[in-house]
Amino acid sequence: MKTVRRISAMFLAVIALTACSSDSDDGNDVPTGWIRQQYDATGAGYVDRSDPVRRVADEIDGHTSAQGRHADGDMVFLRYRDDIVAISPRRDGSLIEIDDYRSGHRRWKSRIGSVWPDPDSAAFRGGGPGSGK
Repeated sequence: MKTVRRISAMFLAVIALTACSSDSDDGNDVPTGWIRQQYDATGAGYVDRSDPVRRVADEIDGHTSAQGRHADGDMVFLRYRDDIVAISPRRDGSLIEIDDYRSGHRRWKSRIGSVWPDPDSAAFRGGGPGSGK
């Protein structure tokens, strides 16, 4: 009987932890695993050796919808809950780079600074549900 109670308690604890930690309802995790499978890894990120920037952005956004999308010149940026995906042209296709939101915003500030909130400002409230509020 003790074994059944322990197993039941462990099962309920796992369910409770899964429910509390699940972010699947906001659907804004960058699809890193999918990107890793679809594109070739390089030292700088991932490469699509044939498709142009906008097509690659459509593919990634089509797989996992981004919170925001911004095109600036020859680049496209996709905003996810905690990350920014930057897609830029290469002579043989497109380069895909993934940065956490804070680092990506700093890096690409001249291109996205007025479009998406600055994580270093006092008004920034964070990314996911309940964070920074």
